[in-house]
Amino acid sequence: MPPNGSGATNGSTETDQTLTTRQGHPITDNQNTRTVGRRGPATLENYAFIEKITHFDRERVPERVVHARGAGAHGYFEAYGTAGDEPISQYTRAKLFGQKGKQTPVFVRFSSVIHGGHSPETLRDPRGFAVKFYTEDGNWDLVGNNLKVFFIRDAMKFPDLVHAFKPDPVTNIQSGERIFDFICNTPEAMHMITFLFSPWGIPANYRQMQGSGVNTYKWVNEAGEAVLVKYHWEPKHGIRNLTQAEAEQIQAKNFNHATQDLFDAIEQGNYPEWELCVQIMSDDEHPELDFDPLDDTKIWPTDQFPFLPVGKMVLNRNPQNYFAEVEQVAFGTGVLVDGLEFSDDKMLQGRTLSYSDTQRYRVGANYLQLPINAPKKRVATNQRDGQMAYNVDMALGQNPRVNYEPSILGGLQEAPKSGADYTPRYDANLVRQKIDRQNNFKQAGERFRAFEDWERDDLITNLVNTLKPADKRIQEKMVELFSQCDEEYGRRVREGLQSAQSPQQTSGPIGSAHTDEAVRQAKEQSHPAQPY
Repeated sequence: MPPNGSGATNGSTETDQTLTTRQGHPITDNQNTRTVGRRGPATLENYAFIEKITHFDRERVPERVVHARGAGAHGYFEAYGTAGDEPISQYTRAKLFGQKGKQTPVFVRFSSVIHGGHSPETLRDPRGFAVKFYTEDGNWDLVGNNLKVFFIRDAMKFPDLVHAFKPDPVTNIQSGERIFDFICNTPEAMHMITFLFSPWGIPANYRQMQGSGVNTYKWVNEAGEAVLVKYHWEPKHGIRNLTQAEAEQIQAKNFNHATQDLFDAIEQGNYPEWELCVQIMSDDEHPELDFDPLDDTKIWPTDQFPFLPVGKMVLNRNPQNYFAEVEQVAFGTGVLVDGLEFSDDKMLQGRTLSYSDTQRYRVGANYLQLPINAPKKRVATNQRDGQMAYNVDMALGQNPRVNYEPSILGGLQEAPKSGADYTPRYDANLVRQKIDRQNNFKQAGERFRAFEDWERDDLITNLVNTLKPADKRIQEKMVELFSQCDEEYGRRVREGLQSAQSPQQTSGPIGSAHTDEAVRQAKEQSHPAQPY
């Protein structure tokens, strides 16, 4: 084809800009279906129309069950070559970290969790912070949230947690009573609830929020020695959060504000930047701690396990197409490269199955062949076929008839090891039990006391507004849990509930007040109109 895109392509008047069908047929009339006379009816052989409308009917893949509302951008990660002041090779043999100044392409997707793909970005909700590193050894996905802890510590409870926070299956409206019915029976959630109902539950935008891997992972060096590790993204442009009242004012003007903020900043060259820090701990049970280090409802204290900078990330390019990149990008906690390992974190183990499985269902068995998900290196597998397979993962010179291993007929062969295997030893009974050292309230109380006055005030207001319509039994159990975190914490929630003459709402977005009043306003302040 002519490089300037304006010449004929096949001896006809067709150019590079000529509209065609998916079969490559030039379309000469994209305005009118073929009909019997000007008024119709239409005929069935309207192939261009049928291809166009049936594809349109299928333009949306199933929405993510969680993290449906998202925004994303491309960029790069630049390694420091050190973990704090020490060579990083002491801890991990992962190549993307090893050399100072080494850059790795990344794609990042930010998201809210509970509500649908076009829900307001001002709702009280954890924010997803997922990074896909296109490394020389294949992809690494670091899938986390803006908050450093989670509601639960065992993946068995994840569907229950999400169901409680999702809209009521009868009314299709989020219900604080349903949420706290679950939470009052799940005391491990108190740390996360304290964050979520404070201003930290509504980040001002995506550029100025922290990120965390949440779960505990492991690093492995060339000798096969391992350490526990937690990941933290710290924004170079500072951290900013919103109160409930401020968020509601913003939502009245623009419910896409965070997506717009991210896109506009990159377009203007004001590139978002984060520093990646890690906390490192020896790989054992640490009986000196009053919590289990694999418990993702807990924060590792920084005075014992300091943040060690290992690199920085810069986002400098917006997607060209939202659906192809932001919607179809697929992350999984099991997507690790050599030198990075799983820990025994029960939530991590469950997420590793769930995250990639949902992408196979949502996008398809060959989702890794999509450009946004494909590694930026050669791929050679014996996986074949499946819906929408448009590429065969064959190596140069591979016998196309051999899609199995081992083989002496020109098939694929195993790769050499890059270091000693990490071989942890297990010696315990197979049981179904809770972890020891749960300590569900201490860090929640510490967080409450660490908040500034205005953060505590907003936290109490949001909790009281959400609990007011709830069953008295739920209110009492929650006040008891807050009191175990901190006496003042429980007292202020109890006093707030006692001062309420009647519930301000029956249901609605968590933290919101006067939602029933909004329904009345729509009825009473609206303007009548005549039918036409």
